[in-house]
Amino acid sequence: MKKIILLMGGISFGTLFAQDLKSEKGEAYLPVAEEWAIGIDAAPYLNYLGNMFGKTANNVAPTWNYSTVNNTIFGKYFVSEKMAYRASIRLGFGSNTQTMKVAQRGNATITEYPTQNPMVENKMKAGQTNVGIAAGLEWRKGSTRLQGYYGAEIGFAMNSGKNVYTYGNALKIDDDAATPDVTVDPIDDDMGSLTTDSHGNLARIKDDKTSGIGVGVRGFIGAEYFILPKISIGGEFGWGFMLNTMKMTTNIESTGANTSGNNFVGSETVEGGKALGVNVDTDAQNTVFGGIGQLRITLHF
Repeated sequence: MKKIILLMGGISFGTLFAQDLKSEKGEAYLPVAEEWAIGIDAAPYLNYLGNMFGKTANNVAPTWNYSTVNNTIFGKYFVSEKMAYRASIRLGFGSNTQTMKVAQRGNATITEYPTQNPMVENKMKAGQTNVGIAAGLEWRKGSTRLQGYYGAEIGFAMNSGKNVYTYGNALKIDDDAATPDVTVDPIDDDMGSLTTDSHGNLARIKDDKTSGIGVGVRGFIGAEYFILPKISIGGEFGWGFMLNTMKMTTNIESTGANTSGNNFVGSETVEGGKALGVNVDTDAQNTVFGGIGQLRITLHF
């Protein structure tokens, strides 16, 4: 009987360690081949728990936040228990249109009260694009619920914006005294679009454009602990190369006189600021990828 008890105790002791990577319900803690994973920011949940134990008044429920600083969706696909493909993506597009009614100018006809004066429409249409894509490989180490990992990834980011202004009153200079000239007017043309040309004449913007591109490559190393089956909390650091470019262009129109005293309607293309940045540094200088050492919750399924 004593031998049987010792044998059963040995089996139970061995089983306890064998099931260390499984829950009491037999659920595996660690990811396996053909599983997917997504990552979210752990900070809101840690703050919520800390405030709850600290009995902070008005403790706000945590939110599901992006795990990267540039709002990309982060995920993995496990090829095996020790290797995973990982990717981040953001595709953002938006537009906005504003209109305003202004008096029709260049019309010599007098309107009698109470008839409304002729009106025309000014319009501003704004659009923006934000794209971020990264892809890489991850290798994993460890045979317990504490897992280390390392790897490399490449990323691309692009952002652009464009504002287009359409004016109901076209600029014109006419020698016919019966037809009033139409010049840039601070009241009727102003949609946040007034500027000056290179000769100092008051001008209005026809369109302005900004664009930026970033390309980078990065190595990373991190660790995560599986607090529940298929749910881990961890973080990573990265180091790599990043190239960023940016430029701005504005098209304007104005009226002015040449040295002979003749008035004209003219257009100019104004090249704005340009920037080129090269960084070889930690993630704090890397705009394509995210993390920057922050804690992340990863959900596997």
